[in-house]
Formats: sequence, C-alpha cells, structure tokens
Amino acid sequence: MQNENYLWDIMKTMIKYLRQELKMSQQELGDKVGVTRQTINALENGRYNPSLFLAYDITQVFNKKMFKGDREKYFVMEEIFIFDDDYYR
Repeated sequence: MQNENYLWDIMKTMIKYLRQELKMSQQELGDKVGVTRQTINALENGRYNPSLFLAYDITQVFNKKMFKGDREKYFVMEEIFIFDDDYYR
C-alpha cells in the first residue's frame, strides 16, 4: 500500500495560488463548481484526485475571472493540475 500522501507526490495543483490571487475563498470556489469547501481544501492539499469534469470546471472559473473572456490567455488544465510523469515510468 502506498503512503497516504501519494496523490500529492503524483499531482500538484495551482488552485491555492490562483484562488488567493483572485482573493477567492475555498467556499466561493466550491460554490462555483458545485463541490464543498472541504473538497477544494483536499484538492489544494493533494488528498483528492478530481474528476475530469471538476478539473475542467475549476479551470474555467479561473480563466473567466482572470482573463475576462480573452481566450488567447486561457490556462489549459495541465497548467493548473500538474502531474508527475516520472511516477508512471
């Protein structure tokens, strides 16, 4: 069995950093994407692996708030949810 922090070793996220840049609480982000504050906290701390749909929704919230519709500047999910490729080798 892998240790309890294995998800953090595999995936890191920019959620906390981006959320704080926007002065958005965990509760506010959770409300916008339909999950609890606890889920956002677990994502930020690597204790939860998001579904593709949740990762997409979070990415879209950040894009709309940060870039106000300028799609040329939009993040792709891989810039917010960063996986360690070495884990799978």
